[in-house]
Amino acid sequence: MSFMEASSATRARSSAMIMGQVLFLVGAAIGLCALGTVLGRDLSPGTAQVLSFAGLGMLIAQNFIKPLRYGPLGIGWLAALATLIGFGLGPTINAYATVDPSGLTTAVSLTALTVVGMGAAGFAWSKDVSGWARPLSMIVLVAVVISIIGIFVGGLGALSPVISLVILAVSAALILVYFNYMRKHATEDDVVWLATGIFVSIINIFISLLNLTR
Repeated sequence: MSFMEASSATRARSSAMIMGQVLFLVGAAIGLCALGTVLGRDLSPGTAQVLSFAGLGMLIAQNFIKPLRYGPLGIGWLAALATLIGFGLGPTINAYATVDPSGLTTAVSLTALTVVGMGAAGFAWSKDVSGWARPLSMIVLVAVVISIIGIFVGGLGALSPVISLVILAVSAALILVYFNYMRKHATEDDVVWLATGIFVSIINIFISLLNLTR
């Protein structure tokens, strides 16, 4: 076996190991989020909003504080963030489960299909698209800020489905980018922030689909 072949085989094993670790953390985060959703189903809308903003604040803090992006501290931060987001979503998910359970099921199914499809495409794509991550993240951030403003001004009206479509499309693209990065560049230090990014993108896709299918 040549050096290049050995190097490629080692890289493939490393990528598979890292992907396993990332997906384990994503699954754990989704589980904690679901638990928070169940426990927070009877919260008042105001309390749920506060908890959602707290989760967003934790996400922003992670982008600026490096120790929160890897290691045991990063894993704990992700767990707390996912739980807070779950509590924040509790009343909304409870309302959908009561009034429109089929819409909730559709959103879950389409989210799963989107994540699997974009993840597989990103991991299989030979082109390095890691440079897309920052501009795509900025687009999502701007769209989320607009959505938050809409909460305080009584809604976005006809702009609401457009914002949901933007968040859906860009979050799906970010899933592709994260899985592509896993194949091309990821190391052990990238596991936590990749898991966080994928988890948040999944939540964004799910919420956008809920808004679009209601």
